[in-house]
Amino acid sequence: MRSLFPVTHPTSATGRAADNAPTGQDDREWTLDELADAYAYPASGGSWLRANMVSTLDGAAQHDGRSQGISCASDMRIFGTLRGLADVVIAGAETVRSEGYRPARARDVFAARREAAGQGPAPAIAVVSGSLDLDFSLPLYAAPLVPTLVLTGADATADRLRAAREAGVEVVVAGEGTRVDPARAVAELAARGLDRQLTEGGPRLLGQFVAAGVLDELCLTVAPLLTAGDAQRIAGGPPVAVPERFALASLLEEEGFLFTRYRRIRS
Repeated sequence: MRSLFPVTHPTSATGRAADNAPTGQDDREWTLDELADAYAYPASGGSWLRANMVSTLDGAAQHDGRSQGISCASDMRIFGTLRGLADVVIAGAETVRSEGYRPARARDVFAARREAAGQGPAPAIAVVSGSLDLDFSLPLYAAPLVPTLVLTGADATADRLRAAREAGVEVVVAGEGTRVDPARAVAELAARGLDRQLTEGGPRLLGQFVAAGVLDELCLTVAPLLTAGDAQRIAGGPPVAVPERFALASLLEEEGFLFTRYRRIRS
């Protein structure tokens, strides 16, 4: 990976340069500690839902059904850093299947930071699935470092609930019927002490968080690629009645890839 170049220094939501951001427009590679400082969650307390997504110039969130084809090494460094800071990673069942999710792993570089913050060795993975149509024999469910959670609705079938619990999965009811309510999902995770929340999509799940008005921050990598086709955007589903305004918090660039971070403007 070549160096990350700050186009503007990582800033707070108010537009002031972050106190711990690297200074100077040098061409050295930022350390993971510096990235972690720049992407730190707000210290004000309470739950904070951050999304991390990647998109091409023409709005595609995937290529051949996966995000890997439009990503890059620096994007994956930031991906790993965001996971290293999170209490929980939230993903839709289809994304878990298509991206081949495995349990989050502990990383030595984040160990001291996580211990000081009172976090476990790795973030929990929370899978959103109304139907619980999941293969609970996979390592994500059967052999995680931190127990995996499944967010589902109150009408999930008894046999699927039993299969989940037998695999050691913590089932969290976060909606009525077979639907998961986005705001309730955020609240249920926070009630378990999982305040630093990170969602990696997919587009349908992110669209639900946007429509519910519970997304606090979007970390969006813009890839200098054009794919055409009919790939999904980063957020899908019904449109919101009034578009919600976000403010640019930080911007990094490398080889044409833009690593942006936007925070919701609170009234």
